[in-house]
Order: sequence, then structure tokens, then C-alpha cells
Amino acid sequence: MTTLKGKALVAYLVVCVFWGSTYLAIKVGVTELPPFLFAGLRFMVAGLILATIARVLGDPFPRRTDWRTLAIVGVLLLAGGNAFVVWSEQYIGSGIASIFVVTVAMWTALFDAIIPGGQSVLNWRVVAGLALGFLGTLLLIGATPAEILAADKRGPLALTMASASWSLGSVYAKRHPTQSSPYMGAAFQMIVGGGTVALVGTILGEWPAWHLSARGIGAIAYLVVFGSILGYSAYTYALRHAPATIVGTYAYVNPVIAVLLGWLLLREPVTARTFIAMGMIVVAVVWIQFSHKLRRTVGLSDSGTERAFTVGPSDSPTIRPEPEASA
Repeated sequence: MTTLKGKALVAYLVVCVFWGSTYLAIKVGVTELPPFLFAGLRFMVAGLILATIARVLGDPFPRRTDWRTLAIVGVLLLAGGNAFVVWSEQYIGSGIASIFVVTVAMWTALFDAIIPGGQSVLNWRVVAGLALGFLGTLLLIGATPAEILAADKRGPLALTMASASWSLGSVYAKRHPTQSSPYMGAAFQMIVGGGTVALVGTILGEWPAWHLSARGIGAIAYLVVFGSILGYSAYTYALRHAPATIVGTYAYVNPVIAVLLGWLLLREPVTARTFIAMGMIVVAVVWIQFSHKLRRTVGLSDSGTERAFTVGPSDSPTIRPEPEASA
């Protein structure tokens, strides 16, 4: 499978919509609660709830042979990725943060190309699509280069590390498929990753600053349900059934969703520049998807057999013998 379709497309759209609304919730939460405990406990709670739901619905617990892979992915994505996004928003606005987070698409394409066992997709078409999407995001957010450079350097540095760690974890997950269900696997990752982040917060002495308020509880609740249980499990599912480079383009769509939600719910102004920027981003995502299809077609025509573009076990539906694998 090399494109988004069926249930994988639905999962991708869930990620785009729900994660596009989490920047504000993270900003609210980090102004009320210490960052690492806020991020860590949120994921631990979400992981425990998701594991309970998945078990009630019949999903078995992960096998011991899968624990190592799930733990590594959880640490890379949540401890190295999301936790530093939360930490960075103490020093940088959510709009500027979203610009740095869109580099996830670029990091993912890079790692997907250079790490053995996947697809060498970093050709001129993909690079052009990534560049167009990044420029569209800059135009959408409306931040000038001076504003970006003027930001507290701790924020951009943390976000760069977070984006690289998240992308590396995503590609690692593609290269090391497990037999656990997407939902039980996501729950295990959240418990391990969240526990790691909470431990960091404990070591840093954040507990004296932990005082729950109505705003803090609201931020945690929203992120547990929409950011973690729905969003993260959907991301895990999409990664299993589509190339990491394509799934990584969610980072371009998130700011679009954030702007549209602001327009619909808060009556924030939308200008011609907004529509131009969103058009650039949509074209970039479609173009990257088209590049994968074109590469597949070229590979087929060159060899006359599908084996030419079967690039590895992580892109074949071998993770779990169930009907969803063909979605």
C-alpha cells in the first residue's frame, strides 16, 4: 500500500482535524501547569483509558516481543517529540510553534529516504511538495522572518529537536511493525512515553508547582480525549497502512484546521492571503501523494510486476491478519 485510502484516509483526516485544534489547549495547559508533568500525566491517563477500552473490546495486550519496539516508539514520539512541543510553548507563541512543527513532514521524508528498509522517495517531486507546503504555512501563519528569528531561542531549538525525534520515531515504527492492535499499541506507547516524561518532571522538581485549576483540568481533558485517545491512535493506525512521508504531511494540514476553526468558532478574520496559503498547502499534500503514485506506476512499468514497488515488509499489510489491513 502506497497511498492514503479507505480507513487509513479516515485516520489521517482525524489526525489533521483533532491535532489542528490542540495547539491552543497545549498553550492553555502550559500556562497553568508545569510542562513535563502536564504532558506526561496527560499521556499516561490517556494510555490507561485506551488500553482499558481496547481490552474490553477484545484486543489482547502486546506480546513481550513487541514491548521493546513499542517502548522505543513511545519515547521517541512522546518524550522526545510532544513533550518538547509543550515545553517550548512557555517561550514561543502557538502560531510560531506550528511553523517549526511543520518541519515534521521534511524530517520524516528525510529519514524515510536515508534509513534502510523503506522507500527512497526524496526525489525532486517530493522536495518540491515539501517546500511548497512549508511556504504555504509561513504565508498562512503570517509570521515574518524577523518575528521567527526574534523568538526566544529555547523555543525553536526545542521544537527542532521535537520534530526530528517525532519523525525518527514515526519511521522507526514503520520499519519495525508489531503484532499488537493499533489501539493497544498506541496505549502502550502513551503509557511508556508519558511515564518517561512524568519521571523527567519529577526529577526536575515540578510537583510543588502542580496545582489543578479549571483551565488546567479542561486542557488535560481535551488533550486526553481528542489529542491522545482519538488523535494518537488514529496516527498509529495511519502509519501502519500508509507511507510515513505521506502521513507526515498532517503537519501541513494542522495549521489550516486551526485557522478554519478560528474562523468558524471565534469569527477570526480570513483574508485572501489565507485562502492562497491554504491552497498552496492543499496542492503540496496532493502533490506529495501524486509523487508516490507516479513512482509506483514507473516502478511497475519498468519491471512489469508489482514486486518492483514492494519496498519492504513495513509497507505490506502483514502487521495483523485482519480485514483492516487492506484499507
